[in-house]
Amino acid sequence: TKSSLQDSYPDSVFVQFLKESGVTLTAGSTANEIGKIMNEKVCIVYNKEFMFEGVSEDGLNVPRLIINQLKWLDRIVDGKDLSSKLMQMVSVAPVEIQRDIITSLPEILEDSQHGDMAKELNGLLQQNTQLPVPILDALSSLNLSSALLSEVREVVMGTLSAVQLEDLPVVVKFILHFISASDANEVVCDLRKKLELEQCVLPAVLQASQSRMKSKAMSGVPSCNNGQDSVALVLEVIKSAIRFQKTISEAWLKAIENVDESDDHKVVDLLVLFILHSTNANHSRRGAERVLKVKVRKGLIQENLLQKTFKGHAQVMRGYFPSILALAQGLLRSPDCFVVPFGGHMYKQAFTAFDSYCQQEVVGSLVTHACSGVSGEVDVALELLCELVSQKPAEMSQFTVFVKGILDYMDNLTSQQIRRLFHLLSCLAFGQEQHGGHIQDDMHIVIRKQLSSTVPKYKRIGIIGAVMMVGSMGACRNKPDGSQGGTLPKETHRQVMALLELVRSCSESSPEAAALYYDELANLLQTCKLDPLVQAWIGKSVLEDFQEDFIVDLGPDLSGPFVFPASVMHNLDEDESQGGIAINLLPLMTQDQRVSPLCLSSFFRLLRLCEEVQHQGDLEEIDALLGCPLILTDMEVVEKVESLSKAEREFLCSLLFYTINWFRETVNAFCKQNDPEMKMKVVTRIQNITYLQSLLQTCLAATPGYTPPQANFDGESAEGMIPSSSSALPKKGKKGKSAGEISKLICAIDRVSPSLFDHPEKENEKEKEKDAKSGVSLSSYWPFFRELDVEALSVLQCGLLSRTLLDTELHSKLREEVQLSPAELLFLLEDMWRKLDFSLASAPAKKAPFLKTDKAVGFAHLQQKNAKEIATCCIELLPTLCTHLENCHNHFQTLLSEHQGVVDAPGVDLKEQQLMCSAYQLLLQVLHTTFSWAGFSGLEHRALLKSALGVLAGRLKEDETDLTLDQLSRWEHAFEYLQNFQSTVPSLNTALCLTQLLIVLSQYGGSNHRTYREQITSLAKRFLCQEWVTVSGEKERGNKYHDALQTLLSIYLEHTDDVLKAVEEIAGEGVPELLNAAKDANSPSWPTLNRQTFLVYYKSMMADLCPKSIQVSKMAPTLMSEKLLTWNLAVRDFHILINLVKMFNSRPVLTVCLKYGRLFLESFLKLGMPLLDYSFKKHKEDVQSLLKTIQLSTRQLHHMCGHSKIRQDTGLTNHVPALKKNLEQFVYRVKAMLTLNHCQEAFWLGNLKNRDLKGEEILSQKSQAVDEEEEESSQLQSEEEV
Repeated sequence: TKSSLQDSYPDSVFVQFLKESGVTLTAGSTANEIGKIMNEKVCIVYNKEFMFEGVSEDGLNVPRLIINQLKWLDRIVDGKDLSSKLMQMVSVAPVEIQRDIITSLPEILEDSQHGDMAKELNGLLQQNTQLPVPILDALSSLNLSSALLSEVREVVMGTLSAVQLEDLPVVVKFILHFISASDANEVVCDLRKKLELEQCVLPAVLQASQSRMKSKAMSGVPSCNNGQDSVALVLEVIKSAIRFQKTISEAWLKAIENVDESDDHKVVDLLVLFILHSTNANHSRRGAERVLKVKVRKGLIQENLLQKTFKGHAQVMRGYFPSILALAQGLLRSPDCFVVPFGGHMYKQAFTAFDSYCQQEVVGSLVTHACSGVSGEVDVALELLCELVSQKPAEMSQFTVFVKGILDYMDNLTSQQIRRLFHLLSCLAFGQEQHGGHIQDDMHIVIRKQLSSTVPKYKRIGIIGAVMMVGSMGACRNKPDGSQGGTLPKETHRQVMALLELVRSCSESSPEAAALYYDELANLLQTCKLDPLVQAWIGKSVLEDFQEDFIVDLGPDLSGPFVFPASVMHNLDEDESQGGIAINLLPLMTQDQRVSPLCLSSFFRLLRLCEEVQHQGDLEEIDALLGCPLILTDMEVVEKVESLSKAEREFLCSLLFYTINWFRETVNAFCKQNDPEMKMKVVTRIQNITYLQSLLQTCLAATPGYTPPQANFDGESAEGMIPSSSSALPKKGKKGKSAGEISKLICAIDRVSPSLFDHPEKENEKEKEKDAKSGVSLSSYWPFFRELDVEALSVLQCGLLSRTLLDTELHSKLREEVQLSPAELLFLLEDMWRKLDFSLASAPAKKAPFLKTDKAVGFAHLQQKNAKEIATCCIELLPTLCTHLENCHNHFQTLLSEHQGVVDAPGVDLKEQQLMCSAYQLLLQVLHTTFSWAGFSGLEHRALLKSALGVLAGRLKEDETDLTLDQLSRWEHAFEYLQNFQSTVPSLNTALCLTQLLIVLSQYGGSNHRTYREQITSLAKRFLCQEWVTVSGEKERGNKYHDALQTLLSIYLEHTDDVLKAVEEIAGEGVPELLNAAKDANSPSWPTLNRQTFLVYYKSMMADLCPKSIQVSKMAPTLMSEKLLTWNLAVRDFHILINLVKMFNSRPVLTVCLKYGRLFLESFLKLGMPLLDYSFKKHKEDVQSLLKTIQLSTRQLHHMCGHSKIRQDTGLTNHVPALKKNLEQFVYRVKAMLTLNHCQEAFWLGNLKNRDLKGEEILSQKSQAVDEEEEESSQLQSEEEV
């Protein structure tokens, strides 16, 4: 029967529990009644049995079982009442039961109740921070409206900072899961601001203890072991959202991109960028690379943030190592010098924080960079490897074999890179701990193989490598061994001595190899502290050999089989002429001896550094070498150099090179001595150098094809550096600038080159002298002079003495304070400019691939210092440079006042004027290069920049201390200080240097952007409205003058507020004045404008019209009337410039007109015609006027096309097809505009005759084609009737 069947089945747990609770269910009982019973009875059970334990003795969680049964009820009569009862239970039940009830709600409730329940859960979320996970799980399963979902999300976002660490991943997942494309940017930005991952890992020990306490208090509660797990889960949630929702990835990129303060960037920013890069989507990968580069370049993401990220989240970041490695590779390969160091930091942090596998990948990637052949990339990679070896020698020793692989690519390395490579390997193999000792034998084999090679290149590598090995093996140890009084073990000391002897014996056969050995050993002494015994052995052998090889006692008999008669020259110790010593130069060059004069300068440098190291900088033992004479020949032979044989001329040139290089090394050696007498001798030696250089220039002009003796031995052979002809421009030792820009200035150092500012157009004087000398510039022979140390620039502090005072008191000069004459000042400034241009201005260029290594010849010592050290040295000299600049200013101010502004007045020393002009310009060049250093844009060098600005500001406000001025005030005073020099600049090139310096300085002015633009505009206009003459009184002219004028005019048009007004002022006022003036006369309004410079003006004005038209198009859409007015002005200026071709119809002017005319027409078609489409009905008259004006211009352009075809000039006809195409497009574009505005009936076509520039018809092309210009004429006549 039915009843028996029911009795045969056991009751469910749910029914049994109700029966045990005293509840009897009857047929028809509803879920609501059950809910009431549960509300009354079950809570009693909770209080009695489960409040503290929650689990019965048999292991069953009965409350959870009951709630699960509610999910399976067939029908709920009053769901609202049931939900109310359940929420009441939530308010009184324990936390675990609250979690069960809340998570079960979506399966118990009907869809109609989801909204009300979501509101209740939303309120509960704000009250109870212990239940975010179950509440968010329930809300995720409810069917909610977008408005309610947005409200819930705001509440969740508000509680984000109070959420427990283990609940954070769920909260972030909810926020990112329910996000629409419209509010993605706002939500992600808000989430980024409130997500503080930095706080998740700082109290690691505290979190661990709290987790243990929680697990003891509430068994069965899941919790994270530490903050790293939670952070990893959060990042996985973000990664999942980014991977599957493109809008979220774009929102994260935008949120990070919008941060404009470095302090506002967080750890999460870097982590998200790594996540974005790790996704497979190309747009995310490229976006992450772009944003990271931009942020690093601007200094917003810095090393400290990267370090904090690695330190706190290394375990999490390990999963993104491939992306970290790829980003570091991209940054290191970047041509932008600002982002390269950050890539290096990423490599170092990854090596330090990750496991050995990652370390191996880091080293492998750096080795790949080092073998790339790109100069800058190789430099950075080797530098990073050296840092890792010095900081982590034990870890790096595991990868010694990888690093050793770079030896296979030494053919592509420069000498400086080879030094770093062998230093790196030597530290691993021969360091004190010898972590990489297993490659010692390999290193010895490589060195011996290279030293024994007969190829100079490989022998040079062997010498450099051997010396670097000596530096590592013979370095002074921390704990003295007591062996032989030194710090090295006996065996190590023996190996060092044997290696030195090996290098010496292998280099004796070649003077170049021997000189390189001496230079490398000198560099080692300068950069490394050697063991005392090794140091003493080197010093003793060097001193003995130098005395034996190069020094002789002065005697009465100087006869011998010499090419020229011997003579003792340049003796600064006249009182010690009897029994003194001399440098035996001429005999060494004449006699076939084992010692070559090629080694003289290198050997002396090594001797000097040995003395400095052994006597703590005191050179008293060798100070006689500064003033001692040289055995040369009487320099009167230079006057008859033309009559000498080729061999004698070459011998004389070599003698002068050797002498100059000896003096340069003596200046290097004794420039730091404080004794007044020593300073006097140093300045005298510089005077000797400038004098000998003038003689050398004369000899070189008479000796074409001559190869000077090599002076810098760490580069390629001298044959690769020989100027191709005597007139060759300097190609070596210069970087970044054009060779012609400074070559004229350098000539002023050469005392026999008075034509510093003489241009090729000057054909009326000194023809013979120019033929003999103007083609030879010593800057072409720069690699054949010994390098001056940076310390030698301290001689600049000796000051400047006028030429007149030197002439009148020559007899007492040696007894007074030593000061520099203009020639010596110019010599030092030119060398300083070269050094700054190489170290500061050329940093990005050095990263270019296939860079010629000989660009660095002559800068071997300079490369030992980084850019910051060079900039610091320059800033230390800044007060001295300002003093010299003020002296130049005062010199020309006095000159102008005494001679009523006439620079070539009788009695003026033209030679001195030329030198002062050159010094003035070079001083500004030096300042410009210094303040243009890219490093000043970084935050780490702001203090250095502030110091530099303070020096300039202090020259103006001497009564104020630097500490009282902030950076903006210093900038204002520095800008004002430099502006004061505008009244005395002697040439247009100097004026351009001053203007460019002020432009660079204005970049540090912050918000005063408009102010500096006005001042620079005023300054440029002043220079343009000034007539420039040379020191001989003639007008400046020539290509260099034209280039400077064009640059200055471009600066003026770029910085002026109204370009169109400025163009109209020049073309409408200045040019008509020129037409009415004499042939060689200038325009009164613009004195730099004449018939010779018209092309310069014309090209600049035409070129600036096109960018202006683009600026017009970027104006706000509401300013349509202003746009139309501006286009009217631009078209009018264009018409004026086009018409000028009728008066100035030379081929260059026609070329400029055709080229830029087409560009302007293209801009008008793309940007101007859409505006006319929109404005035709409202501003019909203005549109018609504009079209009429441009019609006249296009007709003239058509005539130019016809003229070009008649002349059959390919330089002109190359521009014709594209221009014709634009003219045709213009016609049909106007037709489209009329059709758009329902005036198409006003358009009709006609024929236009082809004419030349004079307006005469071209008969050969008469009436053969329909031309667009006639169509324009016809259509505009029709438009007037509309």
